[in-house]
Amino acid sequence: MSSLKKVVAGLAALLIAGVIWLPCLHWLFARPASDFHTPAGLSPQARRLAARHLQLWTEPRLRAEELRRMRGSNAEWDFMGRSFLVWSLANMCLRDPSSKPVYLQTMDQIVDETLRLERQEGMYFFLMPYAKDRPYAAQPAHSLFLDGEIALMLASRRLVEEKPEYKPLLTERVNAIVERLRASPHLVLESYPQECWMFDHVVALDAVRMADCLDGTDQSGLIREWLAMAKEKLVHRESGLLVSSFMPDGVVLDGPEGSTIWMVAHGLQLLDEDFARDQYQRARKELGAITLGFGYAHDWPASWDGPADIDSGPIIPVFKISAGASGMAFIGASAFGDERYLCSLAATLDFAGFPSCKGGRLKYCASNQVGDAALLYAATLGPVWQKVKLGTK
Repeated sequence: MSSLKKVVAGLAALLIAGVIWLPCLHWLFARPASDFHTPAGLSPQARRLAARHLQLWTEPRLRAEELRRMRGSNAEWDFMGRSFLVWSLANMCLRDPSSKPVYLQTMDQIVDETLRLERQEGMYFFLMPYAKDRPYAAQPAHSLFLDGEIALMLASRRLVEEKPEYKPLLTERVNAIVERLRASPHLVLESYPQECWMFDHVVALDAVRMADCLDGTDQSGLIREWLAMAKEKLVHRESGLLVSSFMPDGVVLDGPEGSTIWMVAHGLQLLDEDFARDQYQRARKELGAITLGFGYAHDWPASWDGPADIDSGPIIPVFKISAGASGMAFIGASAFGDERYLCSLAATLDFAGFPSCKGGRLKYCASNQVGDAALLYAATLGPVWQKVKLGTK
């Protein structure tokens, strides 16, 4: 009985200690929101993340090794890592003008190499293999995923500082997007054969909006028409959130997805401010969570039972934490000034992301280049969108 009492007493002590210390654990990782995202200038986190990415583009061996690992899993990650980094650097140019020449040089290097690879290897180079399994419904084949993100890269570069060589490239890309959208009976375009993605449509329309600002064109009517269509046909009834994917005839494939909606809400800030905030608030309610001070996101709302995919990342059981959705949630929290959620997400990242900082260069060992590039974008976003809204070049 004496031994049993000792065991019981030990378990009770552990339980009491857990009750006391677990709610306090997050304080070991708590940082002010300004450590991650600031209204002006570059936050400490942004500087360290950026230093790592700039190193990758100045040391070919390191970049080749990182790309090899990513493309072994998903060729999209190579492409999206480029996109998020270019968009980040555009914001960094406006936040840190003294370093603008370095940032512009890296932006041009990324854009030029991306365009060269697309031209030499074809669009399938940046797509997952199943893109070749069947033909695109609309011919000739185009991927809005590629067209939209490349257009937004070109527009972001020009918005920071005009580059005459990029003007016709942006005009050609945007005009093609607009013409194909207008030719589509349902105002939707494929990214993969028979697959249309909300993320890609919002990014593409952001590029169209930026081109209007840069070149004095006016596609506001098309944007309003697309928004009206999306609100009517592409909103999940139970949650009120935009769905993540649909077919060329507008039939929904997948409901709201955490790895999509946070960037979609941010992108909508250029297109419809009220709708953007509505979508963020709904995503925060349906997908965002904080437990014991640690923030995270689910990949699907409770009202939609969706499958995990490569964008979801690992799903942690019980809490149903999606690594991909949680990473993208940084973009939403930063874009909408949700400091409480942002701080809790950052605590989780520092706790479970295995940060490695050497020589002032930060990477997360539990992430990869595209994940860290998305975090950098979350840490720097703001100035580019603000410049577009003000209508200044």
